[in-house]
Amino acid sequence: MSSTMILLLGAGLVFLALTLSLATIGVVTSERRGVARSVAAIQALDSAPDVLTAELNRPFAERVLGPLGDRLVKTGVRLVRADTATKLQHRLDIAGNPPAWDVDRIIGLKVLGLGVFTVLGFLYISGTDWPFYRVILGTVGAGAFGYVLPNILLFNAGQKRETLMRNSLPDAIDLLTVSVEAGLGFDAAVARVARNTTGPLSQEFARLLQEMQIGVGRTQAMRAMAERSSLADLKSFCLAMVQADSLGIPIGRVLRIQSQEMRTKRRQRAEEKAQQVPVRIMIPLVLFILPCLFIVILGPAGIQIADTFANL
Repeated sequence: MSSTMILLLGAGLVFLALTLSLATIGVVTSERRGVARSVAAIQALDSAPDVLTAELNRPFAERVLGPLGDRLVKTGVRLVRADTATKLQHRLDIAGNPPAWDVDRIIGLKVLGLGVFTVLGFLYISGTDWPFYRVILGTVGAGAFGYVLPNILLFNAGQKRETLMRNSLPDAIDLLTVSVEAGLGFDAAVARVARNTTGPLSQEFARLLQEMQIGVGRTQAMRAMAERSSLADLKSFCLAMVQADSLGIPIGRVLRIQSQEMRTKRRQRAEEKAQQVPVRIMIPLVLFILPCLFIVILGPAGIQIADTFANL
């Protein structure tokens, strides 16, 4: 073996020894780092039991339902149109902004209703002997109903609230008229109406007073009150007050005219409903009452006629 081969073999052995040494050092170091991380994690768990306890003691709704609701809201925002949030907010204003109801929650409920009613509709319809296309149509219909169900509930709440406002508006305007004619200012008269009445109309007048107290002009506050409702009588009242304020007409005179007009409209609505009673009562009269009268009146005569013909 030549000296050159001996040198190359020695250099190879030195390189192999260095490689093995570095690999051993790296393995030991990584193991030490892993052990150090594990020890640090255990120490962190031991040093922060209160955080884990507090997290576990949170209600189920906050730990699970809250993140699920956020995901439903994000999914719903992708599905609905851009102006849906504005329309829902307007419907919420009409309904009086019920507690725990907001735009995000309604959007999440729409997505939840879509999924739940679709699954339930499919499971129910698939158990029947309907054809496949009817199963698909029924499932789509159930999902669509679940999607629009929150809108229906919100619309119904708004209709009930506006019915209460329509019935109490003439009395509220009468109280407002008497207060202004007695010498109170418009703000003080609104405060008296909000304090001495109950219901959704009292809430609207209280909000009107709050907006005027924080610096919003009377015209802007009245316009905002009209925009929060779809009630024609309330819109007419707000428009009359805005015109009186802009033209300098005495408020007492305008309120007196509005009070008379509101009472006239309420009397006309009562007369209209009274005239609808005969038409509405005709259906139960024909279907239920008249057959019973025929049986009572003609029944004995029919029995006697039957007995007479039987004895012949």
